Amino acid sequence: MIDHREVLETNAMILKENLDVRTITLGVSLLDCCDADLDRLNEKIYHKLTTVAGDLVPVGQEIEKTFGIPVVNKRISVTPIAMVGGCACKTPADFVTIAKTLDRAAEELGVNFIGGYSAVISKGMTEADRNLMLSIPEALAVTERVCSSVNVGSTKTGIDMDGVRLMGEIVRKTAERTADRDSLGCAKLVVLCNAPDDNPFMAGAFHGVSEGDAVVNVGVSGPGVVKTALEKVRGASFEVLCETIKKTAFKVTRVGQLVAREAAKRLGVPFGIVDLSLAPTPAIGDSVAEILMEIGLDSVGGPGTTAALALLNDQVKKGGVMASSYVGGLSGAFIPVSEDQGMIDAVNAGNLTIEKLEAMTCVCSVGLDMIAVPGDTSAETIAGIIADEAAIGMVNAKTTAVRIIPVAGKGVGETVEFGGLLGYAPIMPVKNVSCEAFVRRGGRIPAPIHSFKN
Repeated sequence: MIDHREVLETNAMILKENLDVRTITLGVSLLDCCDADLDRLNEKIYHKLTTVAGDLVPVGQEIEKTFGIPVVNKRISVTPIAMVGGCACKTPADFVTIAKTLDRAAEELGVNFIGGYSAVISKGMTEADRNLMLSIPEALAVTERVCSSVNVGSTKTGIDMDGVRLMGEIVRKTAERTADRDSLGCAKLVVLCNAPDDNPFMAGAFHGVSEGDAVVNVGVSGPGVVKTALEKVRGASFEVLCETIKKTAFKVTRVGQLVAREAAKRLGVPFGIVDLSLAPTPAIGDSVAEILMEIGLDSVGGPGTTAALALLNDQVKKGGVMASSYVGGLSGAFIPVSEDQGMIDAVNAGNLTIEKLEAMTCVCSVGLDMIAVPGDTSAETIAGIIADEAAIGMVNAKTTAVRIIPVAGKGVGETVEFGGLLGYAPIMPVKNVSCEAFVRRGGRIPAPIHSFKN
């Protein structure tokens, strides 16, 4: 039960500290929609989504009114479409028809995004996987709400380097295909290693095959809440610092748990997980970078940054698991550049580079996120960046990801505006050193020695 004091604290967090439920994400299995006929497949997908998710947006709005808690996004995740469309889709163009169907259903339902235009190729690609991947640039260009992801590796299987090389090319083509919108398509595309089945956050959300027919996952976020709490213990010991983060994360997770259970009850589907992630927004005071500075850094990117982030991430997780038995997804701290004003300021000051961000991804929740790079960055260089992140995830048994945007026609020193929660970003320099011979070797990087567990 939540007592009166907690209610007052929660209200203060919402009104003054940017606490919100970032998303209610309804996961929907489309496995029962599989059909060898493409038209029938699309009809089944549209019918199931509009039936199962018909009340998602109204329920989210009702919960906002009932509890006074902002629910920023209502989203849907579906079974990886490479699996669902395998029988009917013989070409990339066939898969694009499914992307259009997903977009049409999302528009009809009024959801912000629909994720799961995805393939899982951690050990190898089927023909369906390859066709879906080849369709991504067109699919993201002709849709508004569809998000795409490809999982290229795992601790158990290693890294599919053929898939990594292909994704370097796909990211480039997606940037070119959406050049008229500052390569916005790449903001809806993420490449993962060790992708979780229950992630409610876009662009990497999909409904894993280990999930049930439908499930409600909630993502809650509160960087501003944590920063405000730390301001009250400025200069205190690490013990006090850690306890403060942990207690604050506990309170924030309780809000997510309340909303998740209420959404599940009203929708008539099981409650899955609460993802407590400090996911920043462009709003003033809603910054992970500012939390790290409150911990004691002059600027993100300087000495101590990785240690401070490791501390923050761990305490957030500890507070979350005390508040709910069903914490999952990508819980911890996100470090996107374009969505975090503190990160943008650090880049502009020359303190934060891609190389330092890569080091930080060893201890954060995801990886290189919403990073804008010059439009002439080669596909091989992008593939090398993806391979580096996948290796960090594989060896450390954690989720890592790359959401990188080679902005067509722009270079270092320029800025790109994405709008909304995606914010804006300075174009960051990339080392001009070729890794073409490495990424073109082909085959698979084998799993690390500690993967041999069964």
